[in-house]
Amino acid sequence: MARYQYVGVTPTGQQVHGEISADSKNEVISLLRKRKVRTLSVKHKALELSLRIGSGVKLQELGRFTRQFSAMTSAGLPLVQCLDILSSQTENKILAKVIQQVSNEIQGGSTLADALKKHTRIFNDLYCNMVAAGEASGNLDVILKRLAEYQEKADSLRRKIKGAMTYPAIVGLVAVGTTVVMLLFVVPTFAQMFVDFGGALPLPTRIVMFISNLFTTYFIHMFAVVIAATVALIYYYRTEPGRLVIDTIKLKTPVFGDLERKSSISRFSQTLSTLLNSGITIIDALGITAKTAGNKVLEKGLLKTVKRIAGGLTIAEPLKDTGVFPPMVIHMIAVGERTGDLAEMLSKISEFYSEEVDAAVDALTSIIEPILIVFMGAVIGGILVSMYLPMFSMMNMIQ
Repeated sequence: MARYQYVGVTPTGQQVHGEISADSKNEVISLLRKRKVRTLSVKHKALELSLRIGSGVKLQELGRFTRQFSAMTSAGLPLVQCLDILSSQTENKILAKVIQQVSNEIQGGSTLADALKKHTRIFNDLYCNMVAAGEASGNLDVILKRLAEYQEKADSLRRKIKGAMTYPAIVGLVAVGTTVVMLLFVVPTFAQMFVDFGGALPLPTRIVMFISNLFTTYFIHMFAVVIAATVALIYYYRTEPGRLVIDTIKLKTPVFGDLERKSSISRFSQTLSTLLNSGITIIDALGITAKTAGNKVLEKGLLKTVKRIAGGLTIAEPLKDTGVFPPMVIHMIAVGERTGDLAEMLSKISEFYSEEVDAAVDALTSIIEPILIVFMGAVIGGILVSMYLPMFSMMNMIQ
């Protein structure tokens, strides 16, 4: 799904502009038409803009705002007053500005959901649709509370995975940094000494000196290639085919794939359960869940599921064909459908897989740490030994 910039005109003649996520320009025009906005221009965002990561608002901050918003609306305060208070006390300037804009939109006659939809970088489809359901049912405070709980659980899951990766990432960076420093500065010093001394060098020493010579000669070129490859990979992942390919690889990767699968199932179950409990229909809920799935393989499978459900099938059968869900999950969903308590069953699946993610994170950490330490020791130790081998030969010659 790409980002588009649009300019349009409202029924009152007011010109509006903004950004919107969609699969094509035609979809952007269709979405704007639903908002009663006549489109003047639609432009795909440029590369440098599409490479921006995030919205400048952390999920934790959004969850705190939603929790406070829920408490205020539950106390009976008017929406505008709630938003004005929250805007003034929110530390994140980006979020504070957006909240104030939402307040201004409501004062101009817009609904809360429609006002939030103008800021899709912060308030996604799930958020906006749940708020719309809350406004329609008159239970906005309850819906906001569920949203806050959902965001807190999602943030907790993300923190667990991020925390598990922090230590291995640091060890890996230290290993790479140390290796590069030795190849660029330490090995050349020894190499010059060996050249001055003369004589045949051991094979390991010649290999390390060759690699060191490559680094010292082409380091800038290598660094540029790494940066270019990283940027190209990020841009490729932003495209539909690229994300599908990379997400497929992620699911099939040993150890990491298991963690990706379990976290995707937990996120899917939690999102769908929250939407169904908020009174949103199963087809709409699955469509929203697909857009917030976080994995393109799962998203594609869910969108196919929506079409097949609309054709009269149950949920469990098409979900099985996605290849993401294990038999146990499919069976539990089928039981939830038969008993009429699908939302509760999905909540139980989410809780179970949240615990499974914890176990997978611990297992991943226990595997990666020793591997990185052994790798670091082997590389650095190998370089040092290869440099000392000629010195042993010199000592033997002297004796």
